[in-house]
Amino acid sequence: MKTRWVVVTGADTGVGKTVVAVWLLRAWRESGRPVPGFKPLVSGGRADARRLHAAARGLLPLDTLNPWHYRPPVTPMLAARRAGRPLHLADVLPQLRAAARPFPLALLEGAGGLLSPLGEDFDTRTLIRDLRATPLVVCPNRLGALNQCLLAAATLPRPALRRALFVLVDPPRPTATTRSNLDLLAERLGPTTLCRWPWLGDDPFRPDLAPARRAARQILRALEPRL
Repeated sequence: MKTRWVVVTGADTGVGKTVVAVWLLRAWRESGRPVPGFKPLVSGGRADARRLHAAARGLLPLDTLNPWHYRPPVTPMLAARRAGRPLHLADVLPQLRAAARPFPLALLEGAGGLLSPLGEDFDTRTLIRDLRATPLVVCPNRLGALNQCLLAAATLPRPALRRALFVLVDPPRPTATTRSNLDLLAERLGPTTLCRWPWLGDDPFRPDLAPARRAARQILRALEPRL
């Protein structure tokens, strides 16, 4: 079975990738679609990988979804070097493909931003290219979001850019800048490439958050023709 991939990446680190990924997995699960959530490389703790594992109700073991994990909070490439086991794309890609083979669709969350080094010869952009994935780029809606999203668009492989979705995360309080960002990005990237994500407060993983559930369903509808 050929697996289709959605890769959740960020215009920066700490922008809400895991929040969006968890809610997408929940929405797929509620629709009756079994989608595993991979977080192949983490550093500084496995909390995000555990959240993806729980959101998909344990479709695969945690160590299958997250085979490489390191304690130091540094980029995974550097953590692997320090552990004496440098990582290469040839180590990672076959393992991912084999684990996802039973599923028509799989989600993968990268680490850090789009170009953060994951191994000696790859980053999240490389995974998007080689998995022929649909990228979902998460970016906070703030001053600088225009530049960050356009840089990400310029960086994505051209075939992937045609399928990409950009998710702007609302701030606690809108400003003139945040209100204009969506319109300006729609001019540059096309209106169908943009989705909004609501501000969810201090506990964005709470399962009773109706705005998150609605936003996740809207993203799934936007993703479907891109898969």
